Amino acid sequence: MESKKVLFISQEITPYLPESEISLIGRNLPQGIQDKGKEIRTFMPRFGCINERRNQLHEVIRLSGMNLIIDDTDHPLIIKVASIQAARMQVYFIDNDEYFQRKSMLKDTKGILCKDNDERVIFFARGVIETVKKLQWAPDLIHCQGWFTSLVPLYIKKFYHDDPLFMDSSVVTSIYDYDFQGSLDNRMIQKLVWDGIDIKDMEVIKTPNYINLIKLAIKFSDGLIMGSEKISGDVQQFASKSDLPILEYQPENEYVEAYSDFYDKILSEVVDGAK
Repeated sequence: MESKKVLFISQEITPYLPESEISLIGRNLPQGIQDKGKEIRTFMPRFGCINERRNQLHEVIRLSGMNLIIDDTDHPLIIKVASIQAARMQVYFIDNDEYFQRKSMLKDTKGILCKDNDERVIFFARGVIETVKKLQWAPDLIHCQGWFTSLVPLYIKKFYHDDPLFMDSSVVTSIYDYDFQGSLDNRMIQKLVWDGIDIKDMEVIKTPNYINLIKLAIKFSDGLIMGSEKISGDVQQFASKSDLPILEYQPENEYVEAYSDFYDKILSEVVDGAK
């Protein structure tokens, strides 16, 4: 039987970024799922604080060169890749000189959210999907981790839903106790409308703060995983009302097995629904 394909899209992965709840799972989960016989691809943003020389990142010329239009402006898409030898795993990085060269992740040197984080999130989501299209690799399941990936479910379900590579893809979102204060640019919806997404599908992010971005991801996902032991009460309540399959928090020594079983459950429901 052909092995299932799982696309991991993570906000953070160690050793490229410091260890955190998200980055550790971003590093260890794909390896564990690969060891269980599934085919994987892994993506993350190429934040400017990542040391390219130390981590041996190099550009993939055949995948780079596309321009993504955001708010009527062209932005070149650069794809880089590095290998985690111990895991027999490659990590693809979404890069752009304007969005990802600054020596920080999500905040400026004063600790304030970068003003263009809304466009960076849009660019990252579209960049991953367009790169997977170039790879001609059809994922059975897409696992999103971290609020920086929150637009991926929306794009998969509302913009790329007719694309043969993604029309059968299921989306799982991990929710973490990892938020930010304040809001992204209030014009975020208008920038997404430019991509042809119906404004009615995005009403929840009229104020694009952390909780509303997570709610948007939940709205267009097929399953949810509680990645942190404690989750915001508002998000927890919204998730519970979604009627989606939910995997509760799993301890470190058990989550690979539990996540793998959860993927299989989601995928089996797709098969049953197609009958």
